[in-house]
Amino acid sequence: MEINPYLKDIVMILITIIVTIIITKWVSYLLKKTFQRWDIDITVIQVLQEIINYSIYIIAISLILKELGIDITGIAVSLGIVGVAVGFAARDIIANFISGMFILADKSFKVGDTIAVSNQKGKVTKVGFRVTTITTPDNSVITIPNSAFSTSPYSNYTYMDRRRVDLGITIPYTFDLEELTIDIEKILDEFEWVNKRPKPKVMLLELSDVGVKAKITAWTSNPKQVAHYRSLMAEELKKILVMENE
Repeated sequence: MEINPYLKDIVMILITIIVTIIITKWVSYLLKKTFQRWDIDITVIQVLQEIINYSIYIIAISLILKELGIDITGIAVSLGIVGVAVGFAARDIIANFISGMFILADKSFKVGDTIAVSNQKGKVTKVGFRVTTITTPDNSVITIPNSAFSTSPYSNYTYMDRRRVDLGITIPYTFDLEELTIDIEKILDEFEWVNKRPKPKVMLLELSDVGVKAKITAWTSNPKQVAHYRSLMAEELKKILVMENE
C-alpha cells in the first residue's frame, strides 16, 4: 500500500516538532542539573539555554522546509542578497545581543541582584541575550533591552558584600545634640545587622528653619535588606526623639 506523500510530509513535520520540543526540554533539564551540581551562575545558564534553544529551532525549521520541498540553498542566497537591509533593520537586536554577551563576560550583575537603570529599579529575575527582566518592589515586571546597559549608567545595589544604610533627619534646636548623638549611636550598636567597623555615625549637615539637618549612617553585610534596615532605624529614632522631647 502506497503512503500518501502529503500524509508522509505531515507526519515527518509533526515528528520534527515533537523531537524539537523534547530536545529543548531535555537541554533545559540538563543545564539546570549542571547548575546545581557545579554551582554555575544561573545567569550563564539562562543565556546559554536561549542560545541553544534558538539554534535547535533554526535546525528544526530548516528540516521542515526541506521536507516541504523548499530549496534551503535558494533561501540562503536570497537572505545573503537582503542581508545588508536585514542587518540594518536588526541593528537593535544585534546591539542587544552583543550587550548581553558583555554583561555575561563582565559579571557586572547577575540574577538576584538589585539594579537601577533608566529610572527603573528592581531585582534581576532573568538575563537573556536580548533583554534583562527585573521585578520592582511593587511586583511589576519590567523588560529592559540589554543595549541600555551599554548606553546608560546603571547601579548595582547588591554587587558589594557591604552597604551603607543612610537615614536623613532634622533635629529640633531644643534638643541636646551631643546627648542625642550618643543615644542614637548607642542604639545602632545594639542592632545585630549593624557592622562594628566602620562604626555608626551621626553627621550634622546644615542648619534649617526648624532644626539641624543630619544624616545617620550604619554599615551592614546584608545589602539586600537595606530598605528594611532603614525602616528599623527610623522606628528606633522616633522612639528616641519622643523620649528626648518628654
